[in-house]
Amino acid sequence: MSADAALVKRCLTGCPASARELVERFQSDVLAVCRRLLASEHDAEDVAQEVFIRVFRSMNRWDTERPLRPWVLGIAVNRCRTWIGKRARAPSLADYLDDTPDRKPADDSVELAGELRAAVDGLRHEYREVFVLFHEHGQPYEEIAEAVGRPVGTVKTWLHRARLEILDRLRSRGLVPEEEVPKAPSPG
Repeated sequence: MSADAALVKRCLTGCPASARELVERFQSDVLAVCRRLLASEHDAEDVAQEVFIRVFRSMNRWDTERPLRPWVLGIAVNRCRTWIGKRARAPSLADYLDDTPDRKPADDSVELAGELRAAVDGLRHEYREVFVLFHEHGQPYEEIAEAVGRPVGTVKTWLHRARLEILDRLRSRGLVPEEEVPKAPSPG
């Protein structure tokens, strides 16, 4: 029996220490995915709690032949999708801006990082999910595919398209130079 299966079995018997162990094992990954997909610390914390509630409610349906981590992250991605859908239907709250000017010196890396975050945030949710799981969480294609419920080929396609969209946005903002097309060698 795998370590994941043994942990789930102990959780299903109602062992509080095992439940705590499961949460501690996955909480940083779940919270990081939620933070990145929701772009709000408060929302991420709320959704992360929902994720673990869902994990414990659904634990008896987990396939013991599969790794536990992608299953948990898949629940996190799905909970984020649901939260984003609810948020889109809810009236938006006014954003309050600080009236004091930023006193930090200009730094191109800060601008690039901000533009990159905005570019990732602007991706359609499927692309953003695979991009975040691959580039920010180092997940292999197979685990991402399992987490988002799509074939590996689809994950690779979405990741490629996400990279192209991000690159296009950065180029349009003048942060990445246009690629020069190499000239064909002249005969001679």
